[in-house]
Amino acid sequence: MDCIKKICKIIGILAAIAGVIAGVCLVLKKIKEKKDACENQDECYVSCSCCDEKA
Repeated sequence: MDCIKKICKIIGILAAIAGVIAGVCLVLKKIKEKKDACENQDECYVSCSCCDEKA
């Protein structure tokens, strides 16, 4: 029985580590997508009449 408990603990630890790694990968992927979403600021510029200088 002790051997089975040790094996279950090891499997649980490995599953927890894999979950943390997957979570970090997802966060990094989302950050990269946001960063790459608009490299050219001229294409992504949206004018706002309340922010434009008035002549």
